[in-house]
Amino acid sequence: MPTPELRPSLLDRLRAAMGTLYRELVKFGIIGGIAFVIDMGSFNLLRHTLLQSKPTTATLVSATLATGFAWIGNRMWTFRHRRNRPPHHEAVLFLGTNGVAMLLQIGIVGFSHYVLQFQSLAADNASKLIGIVLGTILRFWAYRTFVFAGEPRDREENELQLIRAAL
Repeated sequence: MPTPELRPSLLDRLRAAMGTLYRELVKFGIIGGIAFVIDMGSFNLLRHTLLQSKPTTATLVSATLATGFAWIGNRMWTFRHRRNRPPHHEAVLFLGTNGVAMLLQIGIVGFSHYVLQFQSLAADNASKLIGIVLGTILRFWAYRTFVFAGEPRDREENELQLIRAAL
């Protein structure tokens, strides 16, 4: 058992936790930004070409493409220090979380387009953006709480894990 002078203080633990949260938010934001470009870019490409009158189908396809990228980016970079489950367990939780976020997004686009009759491309983009923002909040919370829920490993243990994985 560590002696009292070797135990980290409450303030030290709080600083470490805030540092971890900050790094995760920045990395999540970078991955999310790239996924956003993939999502909105493919959505607009589909709405201008193959799915001109089907905004919910375009949303489903574009969000699926962005989710594939986000899985790789978040698992390999953003939350790599939190892994504590087999990859297939994380994948199922990740897909479930993204499925709920995607349904939220599709619901908002569908409600705006079909119920409120806001049927312009600008209105579809605005409703999709609202769905993405709400889904992003849900995703970050769920990723930290359920998907990549392991306690953060310290930096030295992370480096050892990376070295072992490389060998």
